[in-house]
Amino acid sequence: MELLRKWLGHPEDIYNLLRFKMGGYRAVMPRMDTVSGGGCAGGGMRLAVTACYRYLNQTSRSFAAVIQALDGELRHAVCIFYLVLRALDTVEDDMSIPLDVKIPMLQEFHSHLYQPDWKYTESKEKHRQVLEDFPTISMEFRNLSKVYQDVISDICHKMGVGMAEFLEKKVDSQHEWDKYCHYVAGLVGIGLSQLFSASELEDSIVGQDTDLANSMGLFLQKTNIIRDYLEDQLEGREFWPKEVWSRYAKKLSDLAKPENIDVAVLCLNELITNALHHVPDVLTYLSRLKNQSVFNFCAIPQVMAIATLAACYNNQQVFRGVVKIRKGQAVTLMMDATNIQAVKAIMYQYVEEIYQKIPSTDPSSNKTQQVIASIRAMSLPGSPMASRHHYSPIYLSCAMLLAALSWQYLSTLSKATEEYVQAGE
Repeated sequence: MELLRKWLGHPEDIYNLLRFKMGGYRAVMPRMDTVSGGGCAGGGMRLAVTACYRYLNQTSRSFAAVIQALDGELRHAVCIFYLVLRALDTVEDDMSIPLDVKIPMLQEFHSHLYQPDWKYTESKEKHRQVLEDFPTISMEFRNLSKVYQDVISDICHKMGVGMAEFLEKKVDSQHEWDKYCHYVAGLVGIGLSQLFSASELEDSIVGQDTDLANSMGLFLQKTNIIRDYLEDQLEGREFWPKEVWSRYAKKLSDLAKPENIDVAVLCLNELITNALHHVPDVLTYLSRLKNQSVFNFCAIPQVMAIATLAACYNNQQVFRGVVKIRKGQAVTLMMDATNIQAVKAIMYQYVEEIYQKIPSTDPSSNKTQQVIASIRAMSLPGSPMASRHHYSPIYLSCAMLLAALSWQYLSTLSKATEEYVQAGE
């Protein structure tokens, strides 16, 4: 009955889950064309291409469906880009590899793209298949146009060097936090932007403006780092910058202690304020995009991120468990974020939600208000999307009745949207 109570509080979730399941996802995740995406012949995919998309769906919780919705040859370039970086990331995550082996392995990983037989079979990580069958991935990499190869190889090289740098040091200053996030996420944004431009689906400025592309990655990465505080602590990882948390505790782990919850939340709010500074760049970047599939690909993670930050802001639960946005909320964001005005309205909605929760005694309150003011200035609601969550009394009554009659069925249905990448299959 807990599920029923949650849905009665958000009847629009029921409507949007049903709408999404009954075909609404096609607007953002159309069925993949198996001919144009990967050098296919005879009306179907080659075995190597099929393997790559299988690995994509097995290893990506967030991007598989939207990657497969990209137009034309860009789809395959981004798929291979993702798998190459997933293989690199698997090496970084594998704690069974000694540092004296791992560091040169990361630094030289890009060279394996041009070595047909290279693979690594000793990984203990859950996504080790991308290393064990790296010859298939590298072959598809070499089948890409040179313009795509150059981007992927360059980003892989820079990321490997950056990952190796941070293996032996912690994130201390806010500058180093930005640097770490640049290596693991900002470079992804830059590489993707260069692929968009190389495909000619987007103007050259998209790939050339690396500052904006970097902000796209930093906003997502900082959101993940902020949200995953407790999970990272349990796994022995620390990504919150010491320059910030040391003002609130002697050790980062101390923030999880019940007696420190008040100062822990203040630290959390300061980091969320830091992340919000990337939102104006995100809006500027998205406003330049022309291709619908590229826009959806870029916008969906960004609106998920702002919703996640709004849920985390001033929330003690970050230090006690997992903070997630509702499934119906995620589906609504996916279906709404298909144009720049809608995205601006979404950003406006969630920064207003944060603004309403700013504690007057929070030492970061002035900075939080200032960054929200700058986001407001770029995203003032002027379109019908700004009021998209206003539903008539008749609709609400029908939705509640539907919830009461079908909550058990929808409980099963919601499992299909646990990861939105599954919904497009």
